[in-house]
Amino acid sequence: MKKLSFGQVAVYVVLGLAAIPVLFPIYYGFVGAVMGPGDLATYPPALVPHELHWKNISDVFDSVPLGRFYVNSAVQAGVITVAQIVTSILAAYAFAFLRLPAKAVTFALFLATLMVPWEAIIIPNYLAISGWGLARGGLTYLGLVLPFLASAFGTFLLRQAFLQFPTELRDAAVIDGCGHWRLLWRVIVPLSKPSIAAVGVYVFLSAWNQYFWPLILIRDSDFQTLQIGISQLNDAEVAQPGLVLAGVALSLLPTLAVVLFGQRYIVRGLTAGALR
Repeated sequence: MKKLSFGQVAVYVVLGLAAIPVLFPIYYGFVGAVMGPGDLATYPPALVPHELHWKNISDVFDSVPLGRFYVNSAVQAGVITVAQIVTSILAAYAFAFLRLPAKAVTFALFLATLMVPWEAIIIPNYLAISGWGLARGGLTYLGLVLPFLASAFGTFLLRQAFLQFPTELRDAAVIDGCGHWRLLWRVIVPLSKPSIAAVGVYVFLSAWNQYFWPLILIRDSDFQTLQIGISQLNDAEVAQPGLVLAGVALSLLPTLAVVLFGQRYIVRGLTAGALR
């Protein structure tokens, strides 16, 4: 067994202490979801339940249509994720390999959109979506996803990954008769799976956790997303805080699963262009 140096131990201790304020809310969300009223009402709050109170979870499904909210969030996050991956791949390939007039200036303007806060353009987006009749009725899903079908961040990340490909590999593919479309989907994309997966994980987490846009757009309760739906549990916060924590814990499950299974792709994808 390799002996750790004092410096390594100190680093692990500092990282462990820094992780506590990040992990504690997640821990208490799941633990509080199975706590009884007595544990949640104590002061200071109990950190470990004295008795598991599983009824909180079943009560969430009785209080709000949680299954419908899950479907709405899954549709929204899934469409946004697929759309941003496709548009980012196409735009990144164009910026990386195609000869375009004023390409550097265009790419700089493209990246400049990252500096514009979403809140600064939410009113124009809402007026546009409402003007097209997409804020209510059967087209509400389209209104939820339409402003998020493309991403400057995803384009930037994939462009940096595409630029890592050796020129010899691209030349060999062209000599073998590959055009742009075939080169992209048969060569570039299969070899860029870590970066594409990193974009997918990032986009899915952002779309799943959206709150403000669905809040101002949705008028029909049948189209409410999970983050908006579980806020209805706040009406019972004083009497049943365990109900609120159970709803929060259930909403966290998909994001935790995505992070746990996709963390290696996040690290590999974000460092893909670090050596350039």
